[in-house]
Amino acid sequence: MNRAPDALFDLAVNRAANSLRGLPAAGREAALGEWHARTRFARRVALGEVVRCLAARPPGEWHWAGGPGGSWQAGKAAFP
Repeated sequence: MNRAPDALFDLAVNRAANSLRGLPAAGREAALGEWHARTRFARRVALGEVVRCLAARPPGEWHWAGGPGGSWQAGKAAFP
């Protein structure tokens, strides 16, 4: 898989986080797999990388920024 641009990586992580909002922990893995399979742009980012980022998400309002080497930033993303 080619490396996705940082902005696309950030978008994938942030959209994945939004897609899991409100789901019980038991259903998140399956929902994330389904989201990744049907979201065309997200397939350019490895699901394992998305999972890695989501595992480090702190509670509250945060967004991912900085590509694969980025981190969670306080507040909402400029581009949802």
